[in-house]
Amino acid sequence: MTSKRALLQKFLKGIETGSAMAAAVVNENKYIQHNPQTREGGDGIAALFARLSKTNPKVTFMRVFEDGDFAFAHNVYDFANVKVAFEVFRFEDGQAVEHWDNIQPIAGPNSAGRSMVDGVCEITDLDKTEAYRALVQDFTNKVLIGRQLDRLLDYVSDDLIQHDAETGDGAVSLRSLLEPLGEAAPVRHYETLHRVLAEGNFVLCMSEGAKNSVHSGIYDLFRIDEGLIVEHWNTVEAIPPLSERKNDNGKF
Repeated sequence: MTSKRALLQKFLKGIETGSAMAAAVVNENKYIQHNPQTREGGDGIAALFARLSKTNPKVTFMRVFEDGDFAFAHNVYDFANVKVAFEVFRFEDGQAVEHWDNIQPIAGPNSAGRSMVDGVCEITDLDKTEAYRALVQDFTNKVLIGRQLDRLLDYVSDDLIQHDAETGDGAVSLRSLLEPLGEAAPVRHYETLHRVLAEGNFVLCMSEGAKNSVHSGIYDLFRIDEGLIVEHWNTVEAIPPLSERKNDNGKF
């Protein structure tokens, strides 16, 4: 049976190649779309592919993972302008039946000279997947959402490698994004953790919160080494109001 990782790549590469075979990856009768800017079902996919085909699209996979019924990827898209994305698909019987994503225009390099997508790609420590999933889930709930910032170094390496375009390396820089600015809200505010996906030393958290007080989806990819978060990538995307959404399934 074709791996879910390979099916994800086949489907998304179809944006670039225009291959009709890519559509076979999706079960149109069951497909649930969580991208608020795309219509439901097969018609929504067809319209999306048709629109993107006019931009001479390029799809580059940086990292691709598989976790049970899910496959997820860290991508660069060039659709007339360059964006960074996390794509998540749920599969049943060899076909995609549900989709989430979080996409933002590429930015940076950051103050450490890092891009949003460079860094380590190798998946290791498959035997530690569940331990690392639990570690990152605990970190997100207690530190990012629970605001226990004094516990940051219990989970994060002091010399964290940072790919967030708006800050630099180190746990201190990450903390600066999370701390309130006087009476103002922090730059990055986490409210709800919706899903945690993992493979080996990589863990993806799909969270809801705000950036500069704008309601946003926040996807964070963490790399773990020896029980600490040592590298971080993310995308932050504003969530449109209900009146502007093209489906009723919600972002998460």
